[in-house]
Amino acid sequence: MQASENISTKQHFDVIISGGGLSGSLMALSLLSLKTSDNKPLSIAIIEAADATKTGQLIKNTTSVFDDRVLALSHASAQYLKKIDAWPLIQEHAQAITDIHISDRGYYGKARITADKHSVSAVGYVVEMSKLGLALHQVLEKNSQNLTWFTPDSIEQIQWKSESVDITLTSQIQLSASLLIGCDGANSICRQSANIACDRTDYNQSALITNVSTKQPHHGVAFERFTENGPIAMLPMVNVANENSRCSLVWTLTPEQADEMKLLTDEEFKITLERSFGSWLGSIEKVGKRHIYPLSLVQAQAQIHHRMVLIGNASHTIHPIAGQGFNLGLRDVQILAKTLEQALSQQEDIGSFNRLTEYALSRKKDHRHIIKLTDSLVTLFSNDLFPLVVGRNIGLKVLNYVPVIKNTFVNKTMGY
Repeated sequence: MQASENISTKQHFDVIISGGGLSGSLMALSLLSLKTSDNKPLSIAIIEAADATKTGQLIKNTTSVFDDRVLALSHASAQYLKKIDAWPLIQEHAQAITDIHISDRGYYGKARITADKHSVSAVGYVVEMSKLGLALHQVLEKNSQNLTWFTPDSIEQIQWKSESVDITLTSQIQLSASLLIGCDGANSICRQSANIACDRTDYNQSALITNVSTKQPHHGVAFERFTENGPIAMLPMVNVANENSRCSLVWTLTPEQADEMKLLTDEEFKITLERSFGSWLGSIEKVGKRHIYPLSLVQAQAQIHHRMVLIGNASHTIHPIAGQGFNLGLRDVQILAKTLEQALSQQEDIGSFNRLTEYALSRKKDHRHIIKLTDSLVTLFSNDLFPLVVGRNIGLKVLNYVPVIKNTFVNKTMGY
């Protein structure tokens, strides 16, 4: 990777990626092997606001780009990371999920998903964002011949022209590209500059997120526990020194409950969590710093603009209840890379509206299905109305004992 010098002449690239976080790095990795019609690699620029101007500093400062939360990688996402040669650097930091236990506290409904019964060694993996981000940057560093970083820098102005997108950075560097890819998160400057509106649904919920250690080892089991105080996800993490069993807790609560939980002492919080989660992993031994995140569904009304595509959180931010947000964004990356590869093989303009429309249409069904799934789960499992309680417990029993339904559900959560 190289950081560009501030020069006055306009620099042209085939592709400019706004955002060097997870989505932006994955997008760049997915495009590095593509060739133009004259058999040259695509020229790619990444614009990243993190305060790092050299490769070494960028790697060391990865935690300023990626927050400390964990991600649940689906089986399909892990397979794609292998394809782009990132998995060898991630694997030692990724905890395999071999089993999933789903239960409704105080009721009979339960479901169990076991990896080996679905012919895989793991249905998914849990990895810290910082570790994943560092690995992606390290792979980019090894394949940096046609990649230029503009960092620390950000987009100040975008002008859409018939044959290019022209960009002025805050440093006043002038860039242009055949295609701009917005990987710049929920507050995407690309989306805002194109005046693309968003549909927003406020769930009136917050996610309390922290890391905990438990008395009993997790053995690779992920728990989804529905309680009177909201769904609890307990995700197994790779253990570190002096930690018997480390897990990532995601507890969905009302905003008022979340604020109250954050104000509890560590000991008070341990007791409260144990009461709600139960004794599946024994006592809660240690609690990390608690973070609160408001939850909402945000969907851009358009996925594409003239010579521009929105990817990941710039396009959609969904509820974490099924752990599908990052995986949905990774499939955006995967399908866009495939679309651009097809355009190049047919010597077409990678920024053509027809090709970008083809991409948007191909992603519509997946977006709709995942959003419907998470939205339904929020309604069903964050509500104590008696008919819904009965319905979800019957549903869990059906999920557990009807193979066709179970296989369909498992395949969907695995990303297939």
